[in-house]
Amino acid sequence: MDHITFLVAVVIVTALAFDFTNGFHDTANAMATSIATGALKPRTAVLLSGVLNIVGAFLSTEVAKTISGGIVDDTLVTPGMIFAGLVGAILWNLLTWLLGLPSSSSHALFGGLVGAVWVGAGSHGVHFDKVLEKVLIPAFASPVVAGVAALLATYLAYRITARARKESVTKGFRLGQIASASLVSLAHGTNDAQKTMGVITLTLISAGALGHDAGPPVWVIASAGLAIGLGTYLGGWRIIRTMGKGLTDIQSPQGFAAEAASTTVILTSAHLGFALSTTQVCSGGILGAGVGRRLAEVRWGTAGRMVIAWLITLPAAALVGGLSAGVVKHGGNAGTVVIALVAAAVAVFIVLASRRNPVHANNVNETHEVTIRGTAPARVGSAV
Repeated sequence: MDHITFLVAVVIVTALAFDFTNGFHDTANAMATSIATGALKPRTAVLLSGVLNIVGAFLSTEVAKTISGGIVDDTLVTPGMIFAGLVGAILWNLLTWLLGLPSSSSHALFGGLVGAVWVGAGSHGVHFDKVLEKVLIPAFASPVVAGVAALLATYLAYRITARARKESVTKGFRLGQIASASLVSLAHGTNDAQKTMGVITLTLISAGALGHDAGPPVWVIASAGLAIGLGTYLGGWRIIRTMGKGLTDIQSPQGFAAEAASTTVILTSAHLGFALSTTQVCSGGILGAGVGRRLAEVRWGTAGRMVIAWLITLPAAALVGGLSAGVVKHGGNAGTVVIALVAAAVAVFIVLASRRNPVHANNVNETHEVTIRGTAPARVGSAV
């Protein structure tokens, strides 16, 4: 415990705060379609998802090892750099949540870390080959794979049930959605909770509390799982509205197909240690399910704004992480305090702005738009 300095403790708390934002930012990944189709009540959905996120955190540590000893050189990383990277990730998560944009929490974290380490230790501190292999390639491939799988599954679901009574089909697939959405939540905990485990483990390695290439201790796994579970239960209703209503008009067979395809891709990637974005996977699955149903309306404008957000997430978080790392590097403890205060002020401003047009469990299914101001409603992502 002698290695747990004040700065290390601050970084661990900040990492868990990011994990909390990751939870409510990504609740939509598992539960948006089930809420939209009526398979689960909103509050029941987020409670179930939160519990399964915690369970999923204990199933694997491969992704955590990718982050703690993969994309950056852990011998050059300092707790101050990790703190700066987390600031970039948290602020991007909050901004995109305000806009109702399902961007990637994972890429926000990777971008923040890469930018902070690049500024703090130089470009040789970043393993760009691993970033390409473990982050960028899966980022492009995973939503396409999930989309194609969901498209085929949706097409087959409607063909197989074409002669069945619509009421029976709806009821059957809603029951199936409870199972498939639960699996997505389990997979989300297996993939996303590990990213915070990896960050905390990297911090402990950089402080000398753990040896190089060490895996996350049990207390790290438990705290990361609890943080993402609590964030999930809070419910990212603004993003749930976008994914459940904004991309396409989801029916229960489509919801089941999208969730089943997403689960398969996420669990496979977690087993292989690919730290992909569950947001991108689930969004790809929903779009594929929309295309797979004949005459279904797909809102390509919303999808396009989401893709733009995906493309700028990593560099935007890297920019904020790099700027924060520069202040921490040259300002020492005083610089760390300044960055913490500025980040806290921005976070409070975003939360207060969200209260002008709140989205909650009672109105999440009313429209596919997310408004930001009390006057003119804004289309999802129009401010990006």
